[in-house]
Amino acid sequence: MMTFPVLFVFCLIFSSSYAAVQDFCVANYTAPQSPAGYFCKNPANVTVDDFVYTGLEVAGNASKINKVRLNTAFVSQFPGLNGLGLSLARADLAVGGSIPLHTHHGATEIILVAEGTVVLGFIDSNNKVYLKTLNKGDILVIPPGLLHFQVNGGNSPALEFAFFSSADPGVQILENSLFLSNLPTELIAQTTFLDTAQIKKLKGFLGGTN
Repeated sequence: MMTFPVLFVFCLIFSSSYAAVQDFCVANYTAPQSPAGYFCKNPANVTVDDFVYTGLEVAGNASKINKVRLNTAFVSQFPGLNGLGLSLARADLAVGGSIPLHTHHGATEIILVAEGTVVLGFIDSNNKVYLKTLNKGDILVIPPGLLHFQVNGGNSPALEFAFFSSADPGVQILENSLFLSNLPTELIAQTTFLDTAQIKKLKGFLGGTN
């Protein structure tokens, strides 16, 4: 029969090992990605650099159409986020810049305006619009899955940071789904009541077909 001191030491060792295994699951980019996400990197090969990301210190790639530069820190770039249920992004909006209507399925988003003025809005499932002009230091939260947008509302460049409740929030942009796809123009016209000529013009502008 196991004595109490021996049992105590055994439980302590077991709980310590279990805690170490459960502390984190740094993404292993060299292993095949499963539908559930990235496999865990061997803890013996994990370093502090896996938990540090410096990519948001600069603006991201520019969108000539929307006058916005986006830079993300999702799990695909930041391995330490794997399994933690959060990520973030940086958006630099030039004067007149906008981020069009889009959704992040299953991810809540919090937007912090760091510089300038940004007009933000989202639409709920009852088609009620929630619209607000935010200035430096203001924060707005967007519930998961709702259509939302951002527009530079001032006369100077704006900078914002977005925080997500998912390591890989994903994005579906409404205009891209309609006009950057091969969805037939006739069906778009029938389901949106948009003019056929305008749909073709937008498809030609964004690169859609059919």
